Amino acid sequence: MPFYLYQLAYSGDAIKAMVADPSDREAAARKLVEALGGKLHHLFFSFGQYDVVCLIEGPDDMFMMAGAAAVGSAGTVSASATTKLMTSSEAMAALKKAGEVTGAYQPPHG
Repeated sequence: MPFYLYQLAYSGDAIKAMVADPSDREAAARKLVEALGGKLHHLFFSFGQYDVVCLIEGPDDMFMMAGAAAVGSAGTVSASATTKLMTSSEAMAALKKAGEVTGAYQPPHG
């Protein structure tokens, strides 16, 4: 199954609510991911542009979009980003394929 890196930034109101009444966001995320047929491998709180970083495994891109849309529809996220990940062996296979078709690409002339 594909892997995804999902990053999100909470809204100010969401952070205020979590400070006032902390709740286990990993348990909430795991419940959603599993309901969609995937697996939450890790959830980390982080510093910087995003407040949370998740490593998620799921059946396909529709799974990931549905999960991201469900989280976004709650209105507590101010920004998010999803990155589809590849294993090293998948990347090696893609690089091998690129080597097989390199001559088919004509770069721009400058």
